[in-house]
Amino acid sequence: MDLRGIGLQYNASTKFIDENVNKGLGSKVAIYYKDEKITYKQLQDQVNQVGNGLKQLDIGLESRVLLMCYDTPEFIASFFGSIKIGAVPIPVNTMMQPADYEYFLNNSRAKVLIVHEDLWAKISHLRKRFLYLEHIVVISQHDNHSDNSINYREWVERADRELDAARTSYDDPAFWLFSSGSTGNPKGVIHLQHDMECALNNYAKKVLKMTENDITFSASKLFFAYGLGNGMYFPLGAGGSTILMPERPLPENVFEIIEKYKPTVFFGVPTLYGSMINFMERNGKTFDLSSLRICVSAGEALPAPYIRKWKELFNLDILDGIGSTEALHIFLSNRIGDIRAGSSGQVVPGYEAKIANEHGIPLPPNEIGDLLIKGDSVAHGYWNLHEENKRKFYGEWLFTGDKYYVDEDGYYWYCGRSDDMLKVGGIWVSPIEIENSLLQHEAVLEVAVIGETNDHNLVQPKAYVVLKQGVHPSKELEIELKEFVKRQLAPYKYPRIIEFIDELPKTATGKIQRFKLRVG
Repeated sequence: MDLRGIGLQYNASTKFIDENVNKGLGSKVAIYYKDEKITYKQLQDQVNQVGNGLKQLDIGLESRVLLMCYDTPEFIASFFGSIKIGAVPIPVNTMMQPADYEYFLNNSRAKVLIVHEDLWAKISHLRKRFLYLEHIVVISQHDNHSDNSINYREWVERADRELDAARTSYDDPAFWLFSSGSTGNPKGVIHLQHDMECALNNYAKKVLKMTENDITFSASKLFFAYGLGNGMYFPLGAGGSTILMPERPLPENVFEIIEKYKPTVFFGVPTLYGSMINFMERNGKTFDLSSLRICVSAGEALPAPYIRKWKELFNLDILDGIGSTEALHIFLSNRIGDIRAGSSGQVVPGYEAKIANEHGIPLPPNEIGDLLIKGDSVAHGYWNLHEENKRKFYGEWLFTGDKYYVDEDGYYWYCGRSDDMLKVGGIWVSPIEIENSLLQHEAVLEVAVIGETNDHNLVQPKAYVVLKQGVHPSKELEIELKEFVKRQLAPYKYPRIIEFIDELPKTATGKIQRFKLRVG
């Protein structure tokens, strides 16, 4: 039934939590976390208890609740417990600095903070600077707090396990996510009650073919748009199970989790896949990934060599795709049994895409332009950013900020961010194309390409290269890498400058931060 615009009650917690219990999945495991197995009925109880606890704090419709939580059951219970009473949860990155959390709290005007104990310890000294915060709920193993905070465990245990969903509608605000722009302050992205169900139906069910039999494991954390779907509302929406890992996704940790819990779907990012491949080759170890039926990558373009090597090592395909915080999840993707290595695949069902020039006019195949997409999971807009909303949301269309071209067969090829593209000799050059070429060299582990202006004010490609263990920088290797690219790409595309470095700057999701390389 189409509930859009007709004002009928719709609450995402009912869709993703209550409906599973109502259809007989109450005793099924919803969450695997360390040695715990949390059933759908237990999760429903926790969601209801958090919702009732918030109501006791006088939190109601559209009140904002900031979540500083690791990937734990408390995250999911707090997220859906907030939504169930019509409040708006806002998950934030757990790897930020105190000043960032001050910004998140004051920008969002959150009245409640639900936070893990060690994270609260990092910011509690700033308490008087949190202008709108009224309640701090601390996830802790200790019973007493001297700072007037609330102990999460005691707070939840006291609350009732029965709770009716608030009378929210299809288009009510449900949650925010803060986008991680390359410059400037993060932007609060407002998502509506129906957005998660749209992403679930469009991508998880139609592309990944997810069912109740699937167990997902996401290396990307829940506070990111990509991880929120992978590790929470995709498996719950399909009636499946999720594996939560609060620790950093290091290759050895990820392999251990896969072997222990035997997920069927694994979600990673390109740099992690590269690190896992390198970890195996460096240590000469083998791992059992036979439980997996498919792997997924997003965040940035997945290099074709990684796809081929992963297939060689594990006989598993990686489906590369692209999404965004504003679109909530993936809208371009390769398909099971239909992978064009190096591409982002085709448009996900339920979305439309176009490649346009700077005037918004659609371009023919094989011409690089701006990628615009539309679909029902696209955000309502940014919080309190009128001018930015006008620049990013073109009616039904979302300006993604990505440069792409589409080939004659309808496959989309990533060419970099709008501010990463290089114009060399008047011709657009994709840094990704140069990076993919260099990654095929046996000495190269990771690479990032930017444009550097020379003495004549002309842009030339510069490559920052991380070498594999045991390989040492040299002038000879620099020349060899340049010639290697010249043999594969048009001559004008080769990197004029190569700088060997120990590590590339990255976001917490593993995205390479090219803007940091541009500013030195």
